[in-house]
Amino acid sequence: MSSRRSPSNRKYRVLLSDDDPAVRRALHLLLRSHGYQVCGYTTGRALLADPEALDAHCVILDYRMPDIDGFAMLEQLRAQGWNGTAIMISGFHDNCLVRRAHEAGFDHVIPKPLIGRAVLDAVGRHARSGLQ
Repeated sequence: MSSRRSPSNRKYRVLLSDDDPAVRRALHLLLRSHGYQVCGYTTGRALLADPEALDAHCVILDYRMPDIDGFAMLEQLRAQGWNGTAIMISGFHDNCLVRRAHEAGFDHVIPKPLIGRAVLDAVGRHARSGLQ
């Protein structure tokens, strides 16, 4: 995460990239209702093009996107110096994907259909440990 702003003057910021509008909307509403600042993106490229993306504390990235997958998104963010919490969500969940995601730097892998509590727990665990 970039340290351009002091953590004390902003909410824990989560970026969410999923091409399924229902998933994106549900997670957006759920996270906002728990006090997180959330920005949603319909494509991975839109998230990567956001000049404020590097200021986020956490990203939630869908594994399979039409334009760029979650692995490539995280790799590009990390190459730009972002070091926040990364959560992968996927409807193609198996042990191989989980292992590969952890090796790529994801902190959590959550299967779809999503269980809201799992997402809240994953984000909250890092938010409570202090704004990174």
